[in-house]
Amino acid sequence: MSKPSIYGFTIEQLAAWLIEQGQKKSRALQVWDWLYRKRVTEFQEMVDIPEECIQLLADHFSIYTMEEHIKQQATDGTIKFLFKLQDGNLIETVLMRQRYGLSVCVTTQVGCNIGCSFCASGLLTKTRDLSSGEIVEQVMKVQHHLDEFEQGKTVTHVVVMGIGEPFDNFDNMVDFIDIIKDQKGLELAPKNITVSTSGLSEKIYQFADLNLQVHLAISLHAPNNELRTKIMKINRAIPLEKLMAAMDYYIEKTNRRVMLEYILLRGVNDQEEQALELAELLGDRGKKVSVNLIPYNPVNEHDQYQRSEPDDVFAFYTVLRDKGISASIRKEHGTEIDAACGQLRSKQINKTKAKS
Repeated sequence: MSKPSIYGFTIEQLAAWLIEQGQKKSRALQVWDWLYRKRVTEFQEMVDIPEECIQLLADHFSIYTMEEHIKQQATDGTIKFLFKLQDGNLIETVLMRQRYGLSVCVTTQVGCNIGCSFCASGLLTKTRDLSSGEIVEQVMKVQHHLDEFEQGKTVTHVVVMGIGEPFDNFDNMVDFIDIIKDQKGLELAPKNITVSTSGLSEKIYQFADLNLQVHLAISLHAPNNELRTKIMKINRAIPLEKLMAAMDYYIEKTNRRVMLEYILLRGVNDQEEQALELAELLGDRGKKVSVNLIPYNPVNEHDQYQRSEPDDVFAFYTVLRDKGISASIRKEHGTEIDAACGQLRSKQINKTKAKS
């Protein structure tokens, strides 16, 4: 019988559970120290905790609930992990080496129902949400990899941009953030955590009210409703007017800038006309948002899309800059190792189906 991940508890939740089991509240802090500071992989390694408590934890929880299925490493040092969950489902997690530190991109769902027409994640529809423990465990699996192969290095940044829509798994995603930024554990600074959404406006309002002081990224990808609906079906239910209103509320409530992600698709959304339209859409929000222009990673199943020409990418960037919009061109990581989000998972599942 499978057991849930011990990583799914906030420290307050773990303390409450231990008290219910007749244990001391202080044991929660000890357990957290072993999990996140000493980073043990077996409960029996928690040598200063009574055997009765150790057995209780082992009877109810697992430290590892997923196993490494495939690991791909690119020449730039990017590592993509394909993890197999207890129920056999596969998820992706990516370690990226940035100039400012080591960043981990985590997955929040098995599959995705948003259905963006250019994205490999949506090739396989959502099977289920990940628990908060399964999301935290991705970070810990990467950290344990670093402990084994690159001693002294630690995860410094987390981006919630993997497979799935984080705001469609809202409560577990919020618990995940609370856990990884807790100063008694991993102690990740809120400014080093970014959550990306395709634009679930009602959840953006809720997220703003929580004021977690993490970064918010919104997948925009088009400057008008007609084009955005063609490439992102979510725009039918949540058009740009609703999305922009939710974004404005987030900015006002948190006093934080929002990053707008914009994947450039050749001949679709990458021309000067669209750049000017995007600048007009953002208007006087130019100093409250930044646009991250993303080169497209081709996906075989979406062969209607191609990568934009470098000159068009730079021209698009220049238009935004000249209009007073903060913009950047994303540095690519791991292009030669199934870089597109969900690509490795989709490929492995299709291989399995072909064999059966």
